[in-house]
This record gives sequence, structure tokens and C-alpha cells, in this order.
Amino acid sequence: MSETKNAVPCHVAIILDGNGRWAKSKGMPRNYGHMQGAKNVEVVCRAAYDMGIKYLTVYAFSTENWNRPKDEVDALMKLLDNYMKTCLKTAKKNNMRVRVLGDKTGLPEQTQERIAQLEEASRAYDGLQFQIALNYGGQDEIVRAVRKIMQETADGLLSPADMTIQRFADYLDTKGIPEPDLMIRTSGEQRISNFLTWQLAYTELYFTPVPWPDFDGEELAKAVEAYAGRDRRFGKVKED
Repeated sequence: MSETKNAVPCHVAIILDGNGRWAKSKGMPRNYGHMQGAKNVEVVCRAAYDMGIKYLTVYAFSTENWNRPKDEVDALMKLLDNYMKTCLKTAKKNNMRVRVLGDKTGLPEQTQERIAQLEEASRAYDGLQFQIALNYGGQDEIVRAVRKIMQETADGLLSPADMTIQRFADYLDTKGIPEPDLMIRTSGEQRISNFLTWQLAYTELYFTPVPWPDFDGEELAKAVEAYAGRDRRFGKVKED
């Protein structure tokens, strides 16, 4: 028998891909694409909320992104810092709670302070629950979780018999956040690129050639429509 699911996913995760290629196609520098991509986040947040999506998680900066040219990384850090300031106002205006996933200690000190301010200021908001993955890698997240578990075990606070799938999930950055129902990647690549490696175990995947700066509410609706039309069986045999 097939599993039933809601037409609108509770949690949507998005890999924001294609900013640089989008800019290049317009004869503009890559950083222009990142700027336009940052502006597009609020557009999609609003569309997601209006659609009934409760959680939205975006992959903004991965642990691997540090390997990009220094000038591009510096520009991205400045953009992220400015975005945190803007997001503080957006969160208040839209009753939106914001949380940042990833190793925050690897980010510039000023950015860490902006993140702390934003998370604290939006903690009580109960509108869209918005997660931003910064200096994030799924494998890194799992290793950080294992280190915490090993330390608690060494301290006598935890034993191997205590560990379950749910208990392990509580050590991840996404503690308290439901696993994504739908993961979208823009700009044509068809891989998850170390994004929410643990959490995507049963997530529906949707890939679109549309680059992130052009991915609007209409494109989000297409992804949700595709999700709603899928038949999820979770290993069961479908009965005719």
C-alpha cells in the first residue's frame, strides 16, 4: 500500500546553485550573481510561507566553499554579514524565526555576533521557520555530533546502549527541526553536495535547470506540484 502525504511539504530544503553562471550569462562578475541570489531569498521565503510551507532551509555557504578564490570568499563573507543585518528586519516584519546551521566558529567574529543577535531576536517568532546553512557540510555535522557523543560517553553521561537513531539526531545542528520532505537543487546539477547528509535519507529530490536568481514563487510551486504528484512507498509493494 502506498504511503500518503500532504500536497504541501512541511519542510523544504534548497541548494542555492547557479549564481555565478547566471551572472556570467549576463556578462557580469560572479559576485553580482551572489548579490542577486541573496535578494531572491526573501522572495522565496515569502512564497514558501504563503504556500503553507512551515520550514525552509537553504544551503548558502558550504565547508568546501572556502576553496574558492580569496576575493570571491571575501565578497561572500561581506555579503553574508550584510544579509544578517537585513534579515533581522525581515524576520521581525514577517514573524520569521531564523536559525543558522553549520560550524559557526569557523566564520568571522563579526558574522558570529550577527548570527547570535539574529537567532536570539527571532527565537519567539512562530511564522516561517527559516534555517540558513553557513560553513556547513553534512559530513562535518556528523563528525561534530560524534565528537559530542564520544565526550559525553567519556564523561560517563552516555553509554552505547543509550544510542538510537532519534538520540543521534538530537546531536545534529537540526535538533528539533523535522527532516525535509522535499529537497530542491537549482541550476541543473543532480547531487546533494554534502547537504543535510543524515536528514535527507527519505527526502524527495527535485532538480531544476533554473539558476537560483531566477527561481521564484512560480518555480517553487512547480517543485511542490511535482512533489505532490509522487507516490512514496518506502519499500512497500504498491497494491493495484
